Amino acid sequence: MNQDESIRFATKYLEDLLSFFGINVAVYSTIEDDVIQLSVPSTSLNSLLIGKNADNLRALQHIVMTTLISRGAEVTRVNVDVADYKRQRADKISDQAENWIRQVRETGQTKTLDLNAADRRVVHKLAQDYSDIETHSEGEGRDRRLFISKK
Repeated sequence: MNQDESIRFATKYLEDLLSFFGINVAVYSTIEDDVIQLSVPSTSLNSLLIGKNADNLRALQHIVMTTLISRGAEVTRVNVDVADYKRQRADKISDQAENWIRQVRETGQTKTLDLNAADRRVVHKLAQDYSDIETHSEGEGRDRRLFISKK
């Protein structure tokens, strides 16, 4: 399955999956950096689709990704977003990261954070804009922590 077929399949598969739960919407898709971006518009069931701590959202993403892998798709990385939840969350984390970085700069003390992978990625990316700040992650799975420190 080439890139275009992978995108079409992922889009249709997610639409069918949502339809199974009675959510009949058109899923919008793009590709960025070899990641299929699937955007689900806002519905009355946003909270169900997102779930607590975005667990349901990650589960939907995992199901689509696993299916692409099993079908031998060229592109298998998938990002599912519902009603721009992830974008809004990334903006919020980015704002908070600015405060964390400011605290580290002022105090010189390393900041340890318990964040999910997507949130850690946002902080790592933002920290690259600061020449005197470095970030790294340690641990495995849910025990993985992000460290922000001065260079």
